[in-house]
Amino acid sequence: MSILGKIFGKIFPSLNAADNPTSAAPGTAAGAAPAPSAGPAAASPMAAVDVEALLNDMASKNAQTLNWRSSIVDLMKLLDLDSSLTERKSLATELGYTQDMSDSAAMNIWLHRQVMNKLAANGGKVPADLRD
Repeated sequence: MSILGKIFGKIFPSLNAADNPTSAAPGTAAGAAPAPSAGPAAASPMAAVDVEALLNDMASKNAQTLNWRSSIVDLMKLLDLDSSLTERKSLATELGYTQDMSDSAAMNIWLHRQVMNKLAANGGKVPADLRD
């Protein structure tokens, strides 16, 4: 399963790996990915998810203070995913990052924004200040 697929699985638990539209998403337009494999049935559960409320609730129950709103590392930790540099570089490749991956700060900012954009494009309710 893709890293973005793992993130989607944590945010949209009603999706299963076979229905995950993100595996083909890196080369496609943001809104185009779900239609071929997911259809309206899968879009409905995703549309019902308030991403901000869900993540705030998860953060309030987490022993660590995690700034998921601006940090891809903290977002991945909150979702109980591997947040290592290697994993983030893999996510960057998956999402089509074309800049220098040795500049991890710039890559992390880009990754966070792209993940939020993908969540919003696939039906999640994401605050405008977290998206492009």
